[in-house]
Amino acid sequence: QVQLVESGGGLVQAGGSLRLSCAASGRTFSSYAMGWFRQAPGKEREFVAVIRWIGGSTNYADSVKGRFTISRDNAKNTVYLQMNGLKPEDTAVYFCGAVRLGRPSMTPDDYSYWGQGTQVTVSS
Repeated sequence: QVQLVESGGGLVQAGGSLRLSCAASGRTFSSYAMGWFRQAPGKEREFVAVIRWIGGSTNYADSVKGRFTISRDNAKNTVYLQMNGLKPEDTAVYFCGAVRLGRPSMTPDDYSYWGQGTQVTVSS
């Protein structure tokens, strides 16, 4: 059974930092990329960042470039999202997901697996 389990969310002041983790289990993910998305109340789920397990190539949404860093630890089957310089508009539930290589990685509908999400709240 595939499981993606996010952790690390919380409440932080504007300008602060958080590191989210996504622990993956239940299958081999070498043919997948791992993405982070976020969803604020009343809004659609939006792409944040994505990384390939093999090779580690990354891509980011323009809104987080220079502030967020996605990384992975293959030995631990864990993907991270380091978030620095947080802004109130970053407030959302953050989800990690797995998408097969070759499928669009910025479109949530193409993802095969999702975690349950972790809340990030940034106060002004």
